[in-house]
Amino acid sequence: MSAHLPKLSLDQVLESFAMEHDADGQTLRRYLQEYPEYAPQLVDLSQEIFRFDIQDESPMSIEDQIRIDTAWSRIQSAPIKAVADLFADLSVSKLREVAHTLDVPRQVITAFRERAVIVASIPTRFLARLAGLLGRSVQDLQDSLSLPTQSQTRSYKADGKPSEAVRVTFEQLLRDAGLSDEQIELLLADDV
Repeated sequence: MSAHLPKLSLDQVLESFAMEHDADGQTLRRYLQEYPEYAPQLVDLSQEIFRFDIQDESPMSIEDQIRIDTAWSRIQSAPIKAVADLFADLSVSKLREVAHTLDVPRQVITAFRERAVIVASIPTRFLARLAGLLGRSVQDLQDSLSLPTQSQTRSYKADGKPSEAVRVTFEQLLRDAGLSDEQIELLLADDV
């Protein structure tokens, strides 16, 4: 299972690489390590980027400038999709109901609420059931769970600066919650 949070599409990875300030060999190497499944496309894009001769400082044509301005206007006017925290406004009774319906301890739902679970490790079937209980789509749930973790401190005082919580796999979360191997196997089953 992948530990990348969230799983980016080919287009998203290529766009991110193209937007890098220093798209040099080191940057390419980092992207190839993080997204090995897109290696051929990343190499092709890097060759295209590196191919342009920096010495060419001739002025742009009016048509090129119009295309650039039009594209930039489209980018600036594109609606920005805000990612909602789906667990933020849930009451304790609703959280209890969700845990009961999914047949998991409440600490599992609390881990989801605190975004302490690696999203890619959660079976699609479980995500679909949880999303349905929250009245949202699976994509909305994945987006919400991919937000930065909440570093909620549970004690009154801390000796040091709070650090960001470490995310765990769904299976590890279930094991830590004390579920039996049979219960874990049932929850990990991904047949819809």
